[in-house]
Amino acid sequence: MLAARAVAVGFALITAAKPMTSVAATTSSELRGLHGSASLDARSGSPWRRLQKLLAVPGHVPRRVNDLLLLRPDTDDQSEPEEKERSGNRHVVFFHGDIQNFQEEMALQPEGAQWLSWSLEQVAVTLGRRFPNRYVWVVRASRMYLHKFSCYHNFVESNMFGAPEHFPYSADFGAFRHLRALLSHGMERAHLPNPLQPEGGADSIPSGFSLTLVGFSKGCVVLNQMVYELAGARADPQMAPFVKHITDMFWLDGGHPGGSETWVTDKQVLKELAVSGVSIHAHVTPYEVCDPMRAWVGREHGHFIKTLEEFGACPSKKLHFEDEPPSIENHFRVIQEF
Repeated sequence: MLAARAVAVGFALITAAKPMTSVAATTSSELRGLHGSASLDARSGSPWRRLQKLLAVPGHVPRRVNDLLLLRPDTDDQSEPEEKERSGNRHVVFFHGDIQNFQEEMALQPEGAQWLSWSLEQVAVTLGRRFPNRYVWVVRASRMYLHKFSCYHNFVESNMFGAPEHFPYSADFGAFRHLRALLSHGMERAHLPNPLQPEGGADSIPSGFSLTLVGFSKGCVVLNQMVYELAGARADPQMAPFVKHITDMFWLDGGHPGGSETWVTDKQVLKELAVSGVSIHAHVTPYEVCDPMRAWVGREHGHFIKTLEEFGACPSKKLHFEDEPPSIENHFRVIQEF
């Protein structure tokens, strides 16, 4: 959550950040804005060649839409045929933080241009290296207030700055229901073989389907909402088979402009996560969990980990860059290091 540490009446301002020294060179073809599902770059051998932009993909409610980026697996790699077959329907979904956007839009904003190496396209390529042989989906927040504040109100009730108001599972609205329909419609739009069905029980889940969820900074509010929905979703015969295929959830330096619930702390809710069978990963930096101006973030993170362990879960956890001063640069770098 790239916000100033003083929060008044729910308002947060993006910190004036120094330019990164490691900003990757960006070519004109990479900045070119394309529509529909057109490839961002046709150069042979480039991961950009495998990246598609899918605009206004509907979720469970047709008027609730999100733009998606899809990075297809590299079919030219050296994987054995059996491994390719086994990984053919494995998916990773990433929810980004503040400032992050499509490259061509970030380049037009003074505060965004200095962070182009963390654009949605660049992150998709980074995740493709982290999770080879998988489809990588980057979900763009449905609203970017002032071109800065990511708001995931299609997944969780949020104010204009993206601070969430969490709620239990609903058969009509929620993070799981929206994500499932979004992936289904995205797969159909991208003409993927054997797509996920938008609704239904076990027979609607394609063979070999698995799902890894990754939230970074503000994007962690979506994962938190899913944790609040987990008990109800697992009890719903129409949703339970989908939830069962979520193998891993990664929280990467979660943060948002609200004054609490940066991490889930409700014990009953965390008990449901602990027994769900999902592998839990929490990667943080001093930027979020060691800030004396927002001491509750570190306390909530500690409570999140301790409670899960008390319920028998074994969450993997790491504090990155602990010997370096807190910085936005390292906050972003956790995307590379986790």
